[in-house]
Amino acid sequence: MTIRAAKFTPEVLIGAPRRSSAVPNTAGTLAVYTQTTYSFESHSKTSEIRVLDIATGRSALVTNDQGASNPQWLGDGDQLVWLKEKENGNTSFIIGDAREVDRTYTAGTVPGPVSDLKVTTIEPGKIGFAVSGKANPDGSLYNPKDAKKPHSTGKLYTKLFVRHWDSYIEPQKNAIWYGLLQIVPSSTGGRQVGKYCVSGLTNLIAVSGLTGVESPIPPFGGTGDFDISPTAIVFVAKDPQLNPATHTACVCYYCPMFSWTSVNTQEVKVCKVENKLEGAMSSPVLSSDGGSIVFLAMKEDGYESDKNRIVYVPNPWDGQMFEIFESSDGVGQWNLSPSAVSWAYDDKSLLIQVEETGRGVLYQLPLENVISATPASLKKLTHSGYVSDVVPAAANSPKLFLSSSNLVESSVYTIIDPSSPEDVTIVSSSTRGGASLGLSQSQVDEIWFKGANNHPVHAWVVKPSKFDPAQKYPLAYMIHGGPQGAWNDQWSTRWNPAVFAEQGYVVITPNPTGSTGYGQPFTDAIRGSWGGLPYIDLQKGFEYIEQNLDYVDTDRAVALGASYGGYMMNWIQGHSLGRKFKALVTHDGVFSMTSQLASEEQYFPLHDLTGPIWKVPEDWERWDPSRFTANWETPHLIIHNELDYRLTIAEGLAAFNVLQMRGIDSAFLTFPDENHWVLKPENSLMWHRTVINWINKYVGLPPISKQENPFSPQGQQHLVKNMGNLSIS
Repeated sequence: MTIRAAKFTPEVLIGAPRRSSAVPNTAGTLAVYTQTTYSFESHSKTSEIRVLDIATGRSALVTNDQGASNPQWLGDGDQLVWLKEKENGNTSFIIGDAREVDRTYTAGTVPGPVSDLKVTTIEPGKIGFAVSGKANPDGSLYNPKDAKKPHSTGKLYTKLFVRHWDSYIEPQKNAIWYGLLQIVPSSTGGRQVGKYCVSGLTNLIAVSGLTGVESPIPPFGGTGDFDISPTAIVFVAKDPQLNPATHTACVCYYCPMFSWTSVNTQEVKVCKVENKLEGAMSSPVLSSDGGSIVFLAMKEDGYESDKNRIVYVPNPWDGQMFEIFESSDGVGQWNLSPSAVSWAYDDKSLLIQVEETGRGVLYQLPLENVISATPASLKKLTHSGYVSDVVPAAANSPKLFLSSSNLVESSVYTIIDPSSPEDVTIVSSSTRGGASLGLSQSQVDEIWFKGANNHPVHAWVVKPSKFDPAQKYPLAYMIHGGPQGAWNDQWSTRWNPAVFAEQGYVVITPNPTGSTGYGQPFTDAIRGSWGGLPYIDLQKGFEYIEQNLDYVDTDRAVALGASYGGYMMNWIQGHSLGRKFKALVTHDGVFSMTSQLASEEQYFPLHDLTGPIWKVPEDWERWDPSRFTANWETPHLIIHNELDYRLTIAEGLAAFNVLQMRGIDSAFLTFPDENHWVLKPENSLMWHRTVINWINKYVGLPPISKQENPFSPQGQQHLVKNMGNLSIS
């Protein structure tokens, strides 16, 4: 039976199943993935590990244990290992069979929470594994359930960070831990005979004698920060000699695994391209034998959105490192910035993921003569959608298994052959190309217009599913965050253009100056021009829409944005473009540039505003939205969350206070338990309803639900009854 949503509403968006990337077994017959679903009826989340039959596309449940995560294949068969979080904070390693789901057992338990499981086969029956987990100052695994509550709540700091993203810095640091899963031989006896058993859990960073090193890199680091092979582990970390709040510089560490159970200090090789690439690092990956490394590195320390360069280390022992596509002027021959890199099955080529003109594209680069390679050596394997992960389709197979999405499809698994990449086999589409959500690819279009300095600017156009070109639709002009980011042909569960389009809008998502995927110079050009070139781009984009898109009613236009997009809403409010909109929505935006000094990652404003405030106060002042509050007059919804330490809640309160004191129709929504994003399903639903009903009332569209419209008297009663202290006034 096919289930189809009557309409793509916020409830459908938030409640629809969310799939992870999938990983095939060595035979290429099955693929394992996780899936989460939220029920608004029971107010609960369901987490599942599922296995997909690649030949038929049918999916089977392995376990719906709510503590289960990180499934990985064990060796060459159909056995799986996954992690299970226990109530006491410990983590068990569970072994199961993909074809006999009732046959599971516990291989061992470690005394704390760990995640990001990776495995590698050392020999039959002997599997090396690595996980991430917090380490106490003494190097032991941290378990918050065992931690003693201090008598005082005071926290004393003598250096940055004080807090990061949504939490205060604690003594415990991220660490990579390793151990073995071994089959117990029959000669030893015991209940685990013939089954896998966990042997040891060792803090790799501690035994390597590395001081002040933390990996995965907080706050978002994970499996992309380390890799394992039978003979080595490689990982990246912030340079421990530099302050992480004002520097992005990283170091790549290569750790040979002479013994997967040794507690002796390892001989660690440091990989850093001195005096050339001194910025952030990411995506370290090992060749299948662990003998070579590839990773991504940026040139400029302190610039988190600098161009990623591909660094190739043929042999960590001899210390030689090569920047692929290097140029004599240091700029690099390729103007795009890869987001991830991996090895092909035979180690003879690299697979490179990169943003390109609003898409997440996959390229292949042969390693033959790689030192002299040019961008012309690249082979483009995909042309649409957004590839989020790529792995071999089977052991010793050149075919690739891709996990991807697009603007109307939340998850699709495909297989391609690099020799004929146009021949795509769809293994599984979670929503049948969007059809089960009531969406279709015909809703998606794109435009190009001339922005500042006549530079071409790209934008996506998402129309209602029942679009009639003879009608005129109100405009939702959505501005992305970053500012070094982009709207891509990619699914999102937070700012999803389709959910707004289904309310009756034509949604247009421009990628102005500063956006990624259009060449590094275009990204870099926003430095020192936050309210300059991007604002001109947005003005010219609006003019283009007025003059060329007859089906868009620009007299009924609204604008929305979060983070830098929220900054731009506040900037637009104080300038002429703000008078073009019936209503604005700012989510976690900048109100005052000076308040950026209360943020955590100080390297960000230091770079984008061209220096510290005491050296270039004029640059900080020039792009300050609060300077133009005398011009504010457009109705404005402000959303800001209390756990947002990147842009503190004072920014939202200040903007709302100004709006109220100026007598401008305005509202303020806050979530005390959310950070820079709104992630909890019930909160996300309220966020969507509040935003949509706010803009709808100014363009003449009906509310989503009269009962739950937060701006109606009934909605007020509903909120008071069901949402605690959250209310709109």
